[in-house]
Amino acid sequence: MDNIGIQLRAARQRLGLTLRETEEKSNLLAQQWGNSAYRISASWLDRVERENRGLSAKKLIALAYIYNLTPDQMLGLCPGISDNPTQLENMSVPNSTLLLSAGPLEQHARQWLPDNLVTAAPPDDTTIIQPVQGVLPGDYRRGIIGRRDKTMEPMIPAGSIVLINTKKRAIASREEWVGEFDRPIYFLFTRSGYFCGFCELNKKQEWLYLVPHMLSSQPNSKRWRYKKEVEVIGTVAGMFTRRMASSATKWAAPQMMEPTPQWG
Repeated sequence: MDNIGIQLRAARQRLGLTLRETEEKSNLLAQQWGNSAYRISASWLDRVERENRGLSAKKLIALAYIYNLTPDQMLGLCPGISDNPTQLENMSVPNSTLLLSAGPLEQHARQWLPDNLVTAAPPDDTTIIQPVQGVLPGDYRRGIIGRRDKTMEPMIPAGSIVLINTKKRAIASREEWVGEFDRPIYFLFTRSGYFCGFCELNKKQEWLYLVPHMLSSQPNSKRWRYKKEVEVIGTVAGMFTRRMASSATKWAAPQMMEPTPQWG
């Protein structure tokens, strides 16, 4: 990988990041993604930049994420793709908007959220979307909030599509979250169907309560015998929301919230 070090240094300096700041960001990524292979030390990165050392796929992915590199820019770091080490033009910056119009990321986004899920009217009741092999990691499922389910409005309006991490099923105690935006949201399965919302356990952990959002028009909570009458499918890790137009059968332009699921 000739000149890859020079290109990586140019990308880092364009964002105004120091070697130590890059290391700290990689540590956070490794913690969020649950894999220490994404950690990058400042001393190692310094050697890569100075000596054009090769790097593993995970290290490249971590740096591309930290530096906000597009897929084309990532390919430009590979041997034989680009002979000009300083050509990282139009570098995206933190908090910039990137329109996915082509390439692997765009294809993956269309698999995760096909057009028919956006344009079709949502079901009456909350339900699980049948998994498609290869679209999501094995620990993740998708669900759609039914039109009659007002439990989490206005935070998660009817018709929203939620990404569910099935590895995180333990009900968090009150000490584990601060406010409503930090409070875990759970996807449940019961004999009467699927539900999505805040959850609480009683002191003896015999009953699980489904707690509506404080502004919901559906104020009454529901309860089931924990682990007997209800199954916790997982915790909501991301969501795609859409705003309902004046007609109940027409939907306005979709609005994406939390687009980067944290893969386990």
